[in-house]
Amino acid sequence: MTMTRTQQEATDVTTTALTGERADILETLAVHRQFLRHTVQGLTDDQARERTTVSELTLGGLIKHVAETEAGWVDFILKGPEAMGGGADWSEPTPELIEKYTAGFRLLPDETLEGVLAHYEEVAERTDELVTTVDLDLTHPLPEAPWFPKGAHRTARRVFMHILAETAQHAGHADIIRESLDGQKTMG
Repeated sequence: MTMTRTQQEATDVTTTALTGERADILETLAVHRQFLRHTVQGLTDDQARERTTVSELTLGGLIKHVAETEAGWVDFILKGPEAMGGGADWSEPTPELIEKYTAGFRLLPDETLEGVLAHYEEVAERTDELVTTVDLDLTHPLPEAPWFPKGAHRTARRVFMHILAETAQHAGHADIIRESLDGQKTMG
C-alpha cells in the first residue's frame, strides 16, 4: 500500500517528535485511513456511487461520511457541543431529515470521488494537527441527543478513540462493498 503525503508525515512525526499516546493515535489513524482509502483505488465515480448491499452505503459515500463525522468531532473538541448536530431534532425525525442523513452515505451526482478524497485529506490534516497540540483531557458535555447518555461528557482523548473506531468500522464496511463490486480485497 502506498501512503499519502499526510500519512507519511504523520508517521514521520510519530517516529521523530512524538511518543506515547499521541504517536499511537496518529499511527493508528494513518493505518485505518489507508485501509479506507485503499478500497476506492482505481474506481470511477459511477462505481463509487454503486450500492452492492441492501444498505444505503456506497464507497464514495463512506469516504464522505467518515470525513464529515471526523470533522464534526474535531469541531466538538474545538468548540464544544454547540458545534454538533446543527439543531436537528432526532426525537421525531422527519422524512427530510432522514433523507439528508442517508444522503451522507452516498456519493451524490454533483460530487466526485476525487473531491470527497481531497476533502477527507484536508479533514485528516486538521485532525492530525489537533492530536499533536490539544490537551487530551479537555472535556465538553455531549449535546442532547437520543444516542448520547444524558449528562455525558467526552474528553478529546475519547473523541479521538471514537474517530479511530468510526474509521476502522467503515473501512471494514468499505472492504465488503468493494469485494461485492469487483472482487478486490484490502487484505487477503
